[in-house]
Amino acid sequence: MERAEAELFTDAGNDAVVRLPGRRFPGVLVQGDTLRIPSADVAELVELCAAGDLEEARHAASLLQDELGAMLQRTPMLSTPTESDTPSSRNHV
Repeated sequence: MERAEAELFTDAGNDAVVRLPGRRFPGVLVQGDTLRIPSADVAELVELCAAGDLEEARHAASLLQDELGAMLQRTPMLSTPTESDTPSSRNHV
C-alpha cells in the first residue's frame, strides 16, 4: 500500500471530491457501500431491459443519470477545459 496526500475539495462524505498528486483534474472518491447503490440501479436497469419493460427501464435510467450527474456537478474543474482538455477526451495522468 502506498500513502499519498490528496487535495480535498468537498466535505469528506460518501462521495468526496479529491485530486491525487500528479493529476490535473479532481475525481470523486466514492465509498464502497455507497457505490453499491448505482451498481444495484444498473442491475435493475439490465433486468428491466431484458424483460422488455422499456418504460420502467427509462425511469430507472433517468434516476441513475440524475444520481451520477449530481456527483459530476460536485467535481470542480480547476480551469475551464476545452473539449480536447477534458479527462475523457484523451489519455493522460
